[in-house]
Amino acid sequence: MPSILLFCFLTFVLAVKSSDIPVSEEHQALRAQVHRAEIQSCRGCALNRLPEVKAFIYEDVGKYNNIEFKPIPGANPDLVLFTKNNQELDRIDLSRKSRRECNDLLLHWGFSLKRHQNLHPDENEAFKVEL
Repeated sequence: MPSILLFCFLTFVLAVKSSDIPVSEEHQALRAQVHRAEIQSCRGCALNRLPEVKAFIYEDVGKYNNIEFKPIPGANPDLVLFTKNNQELDRIDLSRKSRRECNDLLLHWGFSLKRHQNLHPDENEAFKVEL
């Protein structure tokens, strides 16, 4: 039993480590300009075919500071980054990303979680050991 838990833990650590995104100097300069973001997407039509992105939008986005969901009928799910002056810096397509990749992307761009928020509550349950 302990070896299974160890295997699960190591698999989790390797998955998180492999999702690290390298940061160039150009990207760091752009990241410093990011003030807020919007997730722009339709409310359901396209999202129904993207259950991971839909879960991210409806369950995770509200856990972050300076990010809001802006429903736009028929729109592809995009992360749109803005400066303090509301100038669009970048637009990133989320349709091919998993829920974890979407969350990693927000953290990568420097967005922080609101206090007392946990992105993956079920994962914590997997590592509890009953004595």
